[in-house]
Amino acid sequence: MTLSGKIGVLCSRVRVEEKLILQKLRERKVAFDKIDVRQIVFDLHATDWSQYSAVLIRCLSHTKALYAAKALEMQGVKTVNAHAVIEVCGDKILTTLALQERGIPTPPTQIAFSKNGGLTAVDEIGYPAVLKPPVGSWGRLIAKVNDREAAEAVIEHKEMLEEKRGTPLYIQTYVDKPGRDIRSLVVGDETVYAVYRHAEHWITNTARGGRTTSLAVSPEIDRLSRAAAEAMGGGILAVDLMEDAAGRLLVNEVNNTPEFHGAMESTDVDIAAKMVDYVLRVSECRLNPLIR
Repeated sequence: MTLSGKIGVLCSRVRVEEKLILQKLRERKVAFDKIDVRQIVFDLHATDWSQYSAVLIRCLSHTKALYAAKALEMQGVKTVNAHAVIEVCGDKILTTLALQERGIPTPPTQIAFSKNGGLTAVDEIGYPAVLKPPVGSWGRLIAKVNDREAAEAVIEHKEMLEEKRGTPLYIQTYVDKPGRDIRSLVVGDETVYAVYRHAEHWITNTARGGRTTSLAVSPEIDRLSRAAAEAMGGGILAVDLMEDAAGRLLVNEVNNTPEFHGAMESTDVDIAAKMVDYVLRVSECRLNPLIR
């Protein structure tokens, strides 16, 4: 591969995942910079990023990741993930629409643009139902409503909070999972691992206390995971799948900045190495003497 520049790793807080990614870059003797998104300034007319052949986007903030990726791409820099991918993955409505467009099974979902519309949607979906903010992560601000009275209270609260922005209501059928869901990771065209996420609570995110156990990547998990990633535009993507009461797998969400410290406890895959290998392939960057 031909070296065209350094690798950038754009992040804010350096978590376990970022430390491992940076270590893998050092081990491969790749020239790279850790770039703090909180410290950089993009001059949209003059900033020169030509020293980078690719930038791995690892920002905690969806908004910062979205705009930074676009600004970098306008400079001709390849980003992982791409701006278009971040845009779709970061919005649950756009994610669900993209999955539906490809015929990928998802939980029944409705969106509404008013309190009355939201209540009509919940009544049609049936109770219990799940209300989610279209943009958000780590299971925050998600509510399960068990009856009409609870739906009225939650929707009114959301309407007041989002009054000026007019954020739509995203309403899903509650899937009665068997105390677990599935997280898989797709890197390029490969499903590199899958794990169960278990919790006593109906929200199974590891950020909310969920624990992982090992799971073989079955043909069905592989097929759905890669199809979901392709629907988003491809890259490095975590796919959340749920088993419904009949055992059918549904794709729930797709994450464009996947955390993997929880999965590391339940898989032997060198996840950070897989990510770095993919970024190097995307950048067409050969191994180069370490210059940091």
